[in-house]
Amino acid sequence: MMKSSNLIKVGMADLQVAAQPDVLKSAGLGSCVGVTLFDPESRVGGMAHIMLPSSDIAREGQLNLAKYADTAIPELIRLMVSRGASVKRLESKMAGGSQMFAFSTGSDSMRIGPRNAESCKTMLSKYAIPLMAEDTGGNHGRTIEFDCSTGVLSVRSVQKGSKEL
Repeated sequence: MMKSSNLIKVGMADLQVAAQPDVLKSAGLGSCVGVTLFDPESRVGGMAHIMLPSSDIAREGQLNLAKYADTAIPELIRLMVSRGASVKRLESKMAGGSQMFAFSTGSDSMRIGPRNAESCKTMLSKYAIPLMAEDTGGNHGRTIEFDCSTGVLSVRSVQKGSKEL
């Protein structure tokens, strides 16, 4: 008997791990980046909705690991390994990282979306996890769904339509 899939929502500054046949979904990616990790052998998948590039700027008392690229990706890997994934088999896809507003200053601190995407790539390379596909940049919002059975990342945008990565 086939198990029916569950749709698991991943909120802002949140991360979730699931296995086939479940689907992970995150809505409202603007400057945030949705990073997915997938082990094609164990069919364990994970998704993080990352808001900021580095926990160095954290001011909160209890650090939310899912909020920052430098803490969310290691935590996602840890949780996936505890569910049977192997770091050596992990593949990544990501979407988001838009520059939602135009600023006349050109200040690097205002480039949150591009900095989020760059920080995620840095963390992935630190763990030698290949980035298989991405839909980042631009100035539009995205909603993503990740199928833990296939590793397909579906990206929807009001302005740009739908695509599969």
